[in-house]
Parts: sequence; C-alpha cells; structure tokens
Amino acid sequence: MHLVTLIPGDGIGPEITKAVTDIFAAAQVPVQWEEQNAGQTTFDQSGELIPVALLKSLEKNKVALKGPITTPVGKGFRSINVTLRQKYDLYQNVRPSKTTPGIHTRYEGIDLVLFRENTEGLYSGLEVFDERLGIADSIARVTVEGSRKICRAAFAYANRHGRKKVTLAHKANIIKMAGTIMINACKEASAEFPHIVFEDKIIDNMCMQLVSKPEQFDVIVTTNLFGDLLSDLCAGLVGGLGVVAGANIGDNMAIFEAVHGSAPDIAGQGKANPTALLRSAIMMLHHLSEHVVADRIDKALDDTLLHRDQCTGDLGGHATTSEFAQHIIDKL
Repeated sequence: MHLVTLIPGDGIGPEITKAVTDIFAAAQVPVQWEEQNAGQTTFDQSGELIPVALLKSLEKNKVALKGPITTPVGKGFRSINVTLRQKYDLYQNVRPSKTTPGIHTRYEGIDLVLFRENTEGLYSGLEVFDERLGIADSIARVTVEGSRKICRAAFAYANRHGRKKVTLAHKANIIKMAGTIMINACKEASAEFPHIVFEDKIIDNMCMQLVSKPEQFDVIVTTNLFGDLLSDLCAGLVGGLGVVAGANIGDNMAIFEAVHGSAPDIAGQGKANPTALLRSAIMMLHHLSEHVVADRIDKALDDTLLHRDQCTGDLGGHATTSEFAQHIIDKL
C-alpha cells in the first residue's frame, strides 16, 4: 500500500479530486490518501498558504497528487507551485502531450514529452527594482549543475521509454552563456546515451516547427521560462490543458498535478473535466511501479473519450464531472 499526500486545491479542485479518488477506489488501486490542502481556501480558513502539516506530509510520503491551487493576489504572495518546486528541488517538470482518439484537434500523430527545468532561470526570484530610475532587473540564473540534471533526466527518460530523439530548445545565439551551458549539458548526456539522436533548435524556430510539424518531436528539454511557454503550446496541440498530465519530480520527491487553473467560475457546478488530474494520477502510478492498474485506468479513460456523449461539456458532451467518472468506472 502506497501512502500518498492528496492536495485537493481550490475552485474545481475538490470536484475533480473526488472523481479521481472514486476511480482509484473502483480500480482497487493500492493507494492510501493522506489529505492536506494549500492555497486560497486554506489561507481563508487558517491564514496559511502552505500549512506546516502539508509540508510534513510531503516530507514523509515523498509522493503527492495535487489539484489546481489559487495563490492570493497581493504583495508578498509567491506562487505556491514555485515555492514547492524550489523547496524540494523538484527540478523536472514533465509534461506529456499525445493525440487521443475522441479528442478532436487540428493535428494527428503527436506523442512528445517536454522536460522543463523547474527551479532556475527567470523563476529564480532574483529581481531588483530601482524606483529612482524605473528599472526592474530580473536575473535568469542558469547553473551548470542544474542544466546537467535536467538534460540527463530527459535522456534517461528517452532511454527508459524507448524514445529515439531529444531536442534542446534554447536561445544561445543571443543569450550566449546560459544557452551554451545547456548545449554542453545536453552533449554530455548525449555521450552517455549515444543511441539517442540529439538535436538543438533556437526557441523561435522551435515554436514555428511545433505548430507546423509537431509529429517530428519526441522528447524536448529546455529552461524554465521557455518550458513554461512550450508546455502549454504542446498541450494546445492535443486538446488543451484540460486533458494533459503534469509532474514535478526531484531525486527524493514527486508531486503530480493538474496544470490547468482552479476555474472558480464553474466550481461546484459539476462542469469540470477531471481528465488532466486523472492522467497525472496515472503518471503517479507508473512512478510507483503500479503499471498494470495504471494501464487499466488509462484504457478505461481512452475508451470513455471515444464516446463524446459520455464526456464533459468542454469535450462536446453533456456529462457532469461525477457522471464522466462513472463512465470510466463502468469500463474498468
């Protein structure tokens, strides 16, 4: 039995979390949930954005499933996601994007995985504002060690999953020092896995290539800000943020999450699509080496997505969140 920290989140978070836990219960997944929360709702109740009890649960269990979280808007409030990623060195943001039969998009044959460095770059929090001059300096810190870790993680994943190519997206023609660090880190990793093709592309060309011929890509690795942009772009190619999984992985901890927002405008109305959180939970099961039950749930989800009338409104159906979950359960 795996003990997993469960963070329902805000807005639609509790609804889609319940859908996932119901599906897990029906599939008899060997997971025991330890529920803790964070975000706007928690702040309103306790004055804490990230309670100590949640941090203790994460440090004990080492694995978590997280719904969408709202960070209050205001001076001094930092993104909860960024805080957790940096506190626990969850340096890999892993975002698969794959075409799914039943989800209509402009593209076919896409099956790529993006590795975004999760703790450095422009999200390092190194900012200075000179009021006298009206100048804000935001430093994109890129380290040799951090670059080596994310590049090797991408190549190791490709090797483990039979992927054939890793593409580095960078801007070394302009941001020369940081770009060269990433290129060198990927070359080092490539030497360790010589059977995997390595290529690099400048970020603006990468964006054009992704929307003109996305099926050419396999595994993509890049820095924090570029990865933030590319991961959502890739999600758009296969149906949007509501249908893609996300994971934040370090050497000692992993947090799997829905990457879409908390959508407070539809909270409590039964309209929310739980697919993104469910796919993140399936990723979590593979991380826990529970491959058989992960594949069972994945197949039941794919079978349900083939029937539009059994899906939620955003996918063209009429099912509520709980009805959609029940259709998946019926196919287990």
